[in-house]
Amino acid sequence: MKRIEIDDQNTADLVELVKRLNANAGTDPFNSHGPLTVKKLAATLLEDAGMVISRPGSWEGANMADVLRGHGYKA
Repeated sequence: MKRIEIDDQNTADLVELVKRLNANAGTDPFNSHGPLTVKKLAATLLEDAGMVISRPGSWEGANMADVLRGHGYKA
């Protein structure tokens, strides 16, 4: 298992995001990973980032490549 560190403000923002996403899940129960935690959200996003390499034509890989390009990286 690997660990990463994030600052307190990002942690608070992610906790709030997860809270909102889970609250809205009741109106749309069909999602890919069930109720989220910050850890599960991070793992999901990192998995999608890996798909830029492993499955570049998938919507996850292609969309994550767009996000990375938006940050100035040539994905």
